[in-house]
Amino acid sequence: MSFESRLTQLNLQLPPAPPRGGVYKPVLISGNLAYFSGHGPYKSDGTYITGKVGADLDLAAGQEAARQTGLAILASMRESLGSLDRIKRVIKLLGMVDCPSDFHEHPQVINGCSELYRDIFGEDAGVGVRSAVGMGSLPGGISVEIEGVFEITDDYSF
Repeated sequence: MSFESRLTQLNLQLPPAPPRGGVYKPVLISGNLAYFSGHGPYKSDGTYITGKVGADLDLAAGQEAARQTGLAILASMRESLGSLDRIKRVIKLLGMVDCPSDFHEHPQVINGCSELYRDIFGEDAGVGVRSAVGMGSLPGGISVEIEGVFEITDDYSF
């Protein structure tokens, strides 16, 4: 089953690709790797999920912010690649969580994105290496920011 079909099967809708917040490329392709810049939890209505996880948001809301960030990343990937079916696998994710200094559940928050990718791409292709860290603040007060790398194919026959 194609990854595009899997989105439909899971009843997932991608937001529009997020607008750029500076001078950078949202996605940069080098060889068979697609690097994506830090994305936040961009929603279809053009807003972001904001607030500190562990203060303004509980763990479940933080996980939802990470999941929404994963969807925003896929929107940028689709815009850049033409189809999510060009993705072969998740290589690496770096998840950053806006949280107070006494919050220690960063990996559980970023699981919101990791579980989404596992569900879309499968256990083998959807689970890569990962880091999750806490931050004192993130741009625009967003709750989560995630950057990373996908392996892609040059096959344009989708």
